Amino acid sequence: MEGTDAIMSKEPILETERLILRPPALEDAEACFSWKSDERVTKFMSYSKNTDISQTIQWIQSTLTDDTDWNWVFVLKEENRVIGSGGIGPSSKLEGYWSIGYNLHFDDWHKGYCTEAMKAIINFAHRELGVKKICSSHAVDNPRSGRVMEKCGLRFYRTGEYTKPDGETFPIKFYKMELE
Repeated sequence: MEGTDAIMSKEPILETERLILRPPALEDAEACFSWKSDERVTKFMSYSKNTDISQTIQWIQSTLTDDTDWNWVFVLKEENRVIGSGGIGPSSKLEGYWSIGYNLHFDDWHKGYCTEAMKAIINFAHRELGVKKICSSHAVDNPRSGRVMEKCGLRFYRTGEYTKPDGETFPIKFYKMELE
């Protein structure tokens, strides 16, 4: 953990009506662990449930040195509380596309925070990085994540499967969009 404070983040601070999006910091570990260790949140995520805060710290450290993906934590302005995270980076599945991903503390679901944050991230990527093609996917049994994608402008284009690191496989829906 020592020395990570000196790492300069490439991610700018973004602001929406209710949120501040800023680069993750080691001080966010406890807040991030609260959803990364929650089975309700991680059930359909691409990562396995964190069982120890050291896994969350390792994830935060990886975002501090990642020169490919762009990552933010979502801070609820009125409470100055970290409630989720999200990011964008080159897709490993679709050539020329950038993939978005997000997760949110269970207590903050169904309030529009993910849509608000991801619209800001997509706008930043398009305006500042020149990204014109966005994609994402969600578990079929998690349709509300698909609604976030649709509200951000992505459209369904096919189904498939995903296998988590722990071996669990589930059906998913893929979404994409092209910006001008």
